[in-house]
Amino acid sequence: MEVDIIRIGNSKGIRIPASLLKQCGIDKVIIKVDGSIITLAPVRVPRQGWEQAFKKAGLLIRR
Repeated sequence: MEVDIIRIGNSKGIRIPASLLKQCGIDKVIIKVDGSIITLAPVRVPRQGWEQAFKKAGLLIRR
């Protein structure tokens, strides 16, 4: 997907379609720069999704 760089106040940015963010489940990102390549990666909370995985595996013990 090709998008334009736009002016946002004194900065510049891009608009990411809401459908893409919803598809990826991203609320917050980490920005990494490697030479001329900019990478956006989702911020992951430690152990995020573990409860659902344990439930699915039948391993969740409630106390």
